[in-house]
Amino acid sequence: MHVSPLVIALLVVVSFLAGTVDAIAGGGGLLTVPSLLAAGLPTHLALGTNKGCSTFGTSMAAWTFMRAGQLPLGRAAVGFACGAAGALAGARLQLAFSPAALRPIVLVLLIVVAIVLAIPRKKPAGSAAAAHAPGALGPALLALVLGVYDGFFGPGTGTFLIVGAVALFGVTMARATADAKAVNLGSNVASLITFALKDTVVWRIALPMAAANIAGGALGARLALKGGDRTIRLTVIGVSLAIVAKLGFDLLRR
Repeated sequence: MHVSPLVIALLVVVSFLAGTVDAIAGGGGLLTVPSLLAAGLPTHLALGTNKGCSTFGTSMAAWTFMRAGQLPLGRAAVGFACGAAGALAGARLQLAFSPAALRPIVLVLLIVVAIVLAIPRKKPAGSAAAAHAPGALGPALLALVLGVYDGFFGPGTGTFLIVGAVALFGVTMARATADAKAVNLGSNVASLITFALKDTVVWRIALPMAAANIAGGALGARLALKGGDRTIRLTVIGVSLAIVAKLGFDLLRR
């Protein structure tokens, strides 16, 4: 299909912004998927092409966190494997169930997430080391479950990973954001392979978007590392509200 150079250039700009947001709080797909659809791509091509660009931006964000010492290799490997396994299972489930059934559930969850994050919380008692070191099983299960969700439906996966880790395991926003990159990378790679094998990635659009997404991912990761929990918290709230608005609008149109 034909997409003009001007439209591709606009998609590149959107991809840069999405990579920046996604590295901080997740939800970058909220920008890229509607933009690809607006450019005239059929749904299956829009989803495949989105994975073709977002996977590279997530890779850069994960690498940036690892270089900064915020994402140890062992933790990254477990998150990646669980995210990939979950996404493969989710993609298979998608063949039997319509993802549209999940939209009301996602809408409610994201409203709750936005409210919870907006409420100031006291720092947990005890040592910082204890607060930042959950057991391995819980985070692995969270990564697996949300990997399934990402392969099955997708919107807000990164945001769910962040707020889930904070709420369930008491880790900091900074650590949760770093860990989310590894899980997201695994689920994105698994999804991209699935889409590529089905020839639903428009590479002449995905590749320039990927270059912009990489740059945005690097910028977003640095902003998250520099800004700390406050920057991440505000961005997560904003992304959560934006996803709520988007999904709510889609529901009203049905």
